[in-house]
Amino acid sequence: MSEPPRFDRGHTDDLMSFLAASPTPYHAVANTAERLEKAGFRQVSETDAWDGTSGGKYVLRGGAIVAWYVPEGAAPHTPYRIVGAHTDSPNLRVKPLPDTGAHGWRQVAVEIYGGPLLNSWLDRDLGIAGRLTLRDGTTRLVNVDRPLLRVPQLAIHLDRSVSAEGLKLDKQRHLQPIWGLGGDVRDGDLIAFLEETAGLAAGEVAGWDLMVHSVEPPAYLGRDKELVAGPRMDNLLSVHAGVAALAAVAGSGAGLPYIPVLAAFDHEENGSQSDTGADGPLLGGVLERSVFARGGSYEDRARAFAGTVCLSSDTGHAVHPNYAERHDPTHHPRVNGGPILKVNVNNRYATDGSGRAVWAAACERADVPFQSFVSNNSMPCGTTIGPITAARHGIKTVDIGVAILSMHSARELCGAEDPWLLANSLVAFLEG
Repeated sequence: MSEPPRFDRGHTDDLMSFLAASPTPYHAVANTAERLEKAGFRQVSETDAWDGTSGGKYVLRGGAIVAWYVPEGAAPHTPYRIVGAHTDSPNLRVKPLPDTGAHGWRQVAVEIYGGPLLNSWLDRDLGIAGRLTLRDGTTRLVNVDRPLLRVPQLAIHLDRSVSAEGLKLDKQRHLQPIWGLGGDVRDGDLIAFLEETAGLAAGEVAGWDLMVHSVEPPAYLGRDKELVAGPRMDNLLSVHAGVAALAAVAGSGAGLPYIPVLAAFDHEENGSQSDTGADGPLLGGVLERSVFARGGSYEDRARAFAGTVCLSSDTGHAVHPNYAERHDPTHHPRVNGGPILKVNVNNRYATDGSGRAVWAAACERADVPFQSFVSNNSMPCGTTIGPITAARHGIKTVDIGVAILSMHSARELCGAEDPWLLANSLVAFLEG
């Protein structure tokens, strides 16, 4: 097997393009699929019979994608090496009856998705994007990537206490964006506008999954441009690194001891319980069908799963210079210090000692430093798809990721080196 490509600063440049082109999970998986196609992968339909041929394949389902590469001569019981991630980010999503307004302002009715930092969506130029479902059952992606909406904050003159007591937002009353003027708010205005934007006939759209996004592009930040500011790093940063690593491993030649997999799920930010979430049957079904397509039995499936390892790659918290007391006093992950290993003894993360050894070995092979993260004992710990994947499929899972600031903001911050360090470690992991 030849040496895999080693990623560098160009990977971070490409990440910024990927973030800008992926305002929704549906766009993210479409862009991921396009990259896989260029790497020689082909899409397989869940409604078709699968064959056991070698090569790269992928399944699309809504805002989720599972891709895998079967090496030449792989046995039915060959274990998998999985990079798991998620495509969704906290944001504001359009309600079923989107047209609203008051006092001469035309507004869009939105619902809160996940746990966003609500104040980060105020006074920001917003576009709208998502998936339109047509009357014939087909879907069309739409992306209005220009200043279209805005959630205006109340002027300080009308809320003198805001600086001393903090901003208090009512999720129902204070977060409905404006997008124009007019006293006559007509039902269907927003969808009619999007039909026209997408080049569709009036009345062609029967359903929609729409969300707003900041139109400010990702950018390098800092004196030496050692930082990156941009949207949806949680968790498209991991999706991007995962597809880059999978394509690199697939193109590196035969002789892989494992079947490398990328599983990018939707709905992590609200619990993963959907047909496209990590708590659904998507991953298990794909892995099992791959075993059976290669002539395997249930025994082969059990053997393959028993030898499988999954890296749940998601962003984590870098130490915040203004709030260092919120972090564990002896664990202070820093940006550009390499990816982090996430540990929680109450199983909010799936990492254990044997999983740490797998991760450490991959980082050593890739010559990538890594850091450890645990939460302050007095602070509740977040969670990931890691424990879900481990419990649902009986697969050894390790939680890792990249340390960032401003997690769940409309615009997050990471180190410029960490994305490519993560990608290099993922290559080493997938190669085994």
